[in-house]
Amino acid sequence: MPISVTCLEMHKGLRSVETVSLKKVGMIFRPYIGPVLALLLISVVVGFTTDRFWAVDNWINIFRAVSVVAIMAIGAMLVILIGGIDISSGPMIALTSMVLATLVRNMGFPLWTGIVLTIVLATALGAFNGLLVVLFRMPAFVVTLATASALRGAAFLFHEGAAIFTVDPNFSPLFLGMVFGIPLPLIYVAVLYILFSYILKYTKLGREIYAVGGNEQAARLSGINVKKVKLLVFALAGMMTGVASVLMSAWTNSGSPNFAVGLEMWAIAAAVVGGASLAGGRGFIFNALFGALIIQVVRNGLNLNAAPNTVQDIALGAIIVLAVILDVWKGNLGLKIRKLFSRESEAETLEPSADKK
Repeated sequence: MPISVTCLEMHKGLRSVETVSLKKVGMIFRPYIGPVLALLLISVVVGFTTDRFWAVDNWINIFRAVSVVAIMAIGAMLVILIGGIDISSGPMIALTSMVLATLVRNMGFPLWTGIVLTIVLATALGAFNGLLVVLFRMPAFVVTLATASALRGAAFLFHEGAAIFTVDPNFSPLFLGMVFGIPLPLIYVAVLYILFSYILKYTKLGREIYAVGGNEQAARLSGINVKKVKLLVFALAGMMTGVASVLMSAWTNSGSPNFAVGLEMWAIAAAVVGGASLAGGRGFIFNALFGALIIQVVRNGLNLNAAPNTVQDIALGAIIVLAVILDVWKGNLGLKIRKLFSRESEAETLEPSADKK
C-alpha cells in the first residue's frame, strides 16, 4: 500500500513538472506564434500561385534578399522600442557604401579596413542622430528626416555622383558564399538576432530600453539615464545600418548614391508587421525578422507572378496599414481587459464591507 501511494505521488509530481515545463515553453514561444503563422499562411497562398516559389534556389534568393532589410530592421526595432522612428537608414547606406567603395577602390585601403571604417562611420552617424534627439529634445522622426536628406546629398558628392563598380574581387563572396549549403547572409542575420535578443532580454541596457519606451518619465524617476539609453540605441541602429551597407555593397560589389531608396520604410514595416508597438516599449526582436520575411515573401510572390513595382508598393502600404490597425486593436483590447479585471477586483474588495454592514 505505501509503495503504491508513493508511486502515485511520484506520478503526480512528474505530471506537475511536465505541466510547468510545457507552460514555460508556451510562454517562450507565445510572442512569436502570430508572425510565424502569418508567414506560413502567406507562404502557402503564394505557393498556390506559382510552382517556382517552393524551389530551393528561390528560397536561397529570398534569404539573401531579406538579409539587408532584416539587419536594418534590428536598428528600426530598437528605435521604435524607445518610442522613435528612424528614416535615415536608407540614405545612410548610400553614403557609407560610397565611402567604402572610395576607400577600397580609389584609395587602396585593404578590404577589411574599409569594412571596419564603414561600420564605425555608420555608428557615429547614428550616434549623431541620437545626440540631436537628446540635446535639443527633437522628435526622432524630424531629426532623421533632416539627416536623411543630408546623407543622401552627401552620397552624391563622391565620384561625381556616379556609382563605383568592382570594389574588390574578394568582396562578393562575403555575400554570395555559402557554408554547408547555408547562404552566408542568413548566418550573419542569425548571429545578430541572437545577440540582440540576448541584449534586450538579459542585460541592463535591454531592460532600460523597454522602460524608456514604456514610460520615459517613470524611467527617469527610477534613476535610468534616459539620454544615455537613447544615444546608445541610435548608435546601435547606426551600427546595424553599417552592417547592412556592407552586405548591400558586397551583393553588387559596388557603392552607389542610389542604394537603398525607400528601404528604410521596408525596415520599419518589418518591425511593425512583427508586432512592435509604435507607441514604444513593446516588441520582440525576432518578430522583426519574421516581419521582414513576410514582406520579402510577398515581394517574391509578386515578382514570380510578374507584378509591376507599383503593385509591390501598394502591397507594402496595405501591409503597413493592416499591421498598424492590428497594433491599435490589440492596444484597445488590452485596455478593455485591464479595465474589466480592475472592476472585478474593486467589486471583490467591496463585497466584504457590504457583508459587515
